[in-house]
Amino acid sequence: MILVGVLRHYVMVLLQSTPKKLSRAALREQRALARSQILRATSAKSPIPPLYYKTISHSLSEAFKAGAYLKDGPPKGDSTLSASDPFSDPAAMDGMMAGMKTQMVMMVPQMVIMGWINFFFQGFVLIKLPFPLTLGFKSMLQRGIETPDMDVRWVSSLSWYFLNFFGLNGLYRLILGGDNSADSTRDMTVSPFATMGTAQAGQPQDYAKLFKAERDNLEFSEGLYTWAGEDIDTKILGKYGKLAPSRE
Repeated sequence: MILVGVLRHYVMVLLQSTPKKLSRAALREQRALARSQILRATSAKSPIPPLYYKTISHSLSEAFKAGAYLKDGPPKGDSTLSASDPFSDPAAMDGMMAGMKTQMVMMVPQMVIMGWINFFFQGFVLIKLPFPLTLGFKSMLQRGIETPDMDVRWVSSLSWYFLNFFGLNGLYRLILGGDNSADSTRDMTVSPFATMGTAQAGQPQDYAKLFKAERDNLEFSEGLYTWAGEDIDTKILGKYGKLAPSRE
């Protein structure tokens, strides 16, 4: 089982593909949204003068309305369908395939070993522990052997497999490091439907809808705008005691 875990780790390393670089259009699409969000986040105490703030806000709003920053150009009639379909995005398909490969490498070796043990060694007793145990350990140590009279210290083949299944994780960390792919506890959390959930969670974002919502947020932020440099000369003079006294 140690060799299987080490082999699985290196197979996972070989299957890992380098992340693809974003295209210039996709990067521009993301940065435009981030620029608008930063502009809104600083609107309450903005370092940008009023004229420049309104110019930037209006230009972003018009660009979002026209779809100038969308990587595929202005939206068309079938844009909603294509955005909601993850199979239309090659990047999403690559992510789904990578997830399926990972699950296969994690599940298949354990299924084969467990099936092999059940077929050839079902009902076998392997070892006897050298220390006494209570009856509460009987179901854990004698799985696959339904006999009430056997001493609790005897361990069946299937139970020995599960003990190694979890007990070798410390050895894997010592040999392969902490972030290794041989950790068997990850197999217990793998579900046949995990890939489907990952695909749904990783669907491509509809930037046409995000830009539309961002236009409304920009318009709302203009009402909250205040310039951080308002009356800055008076504040500085007052801070250093250079302000002329009032003649009221």
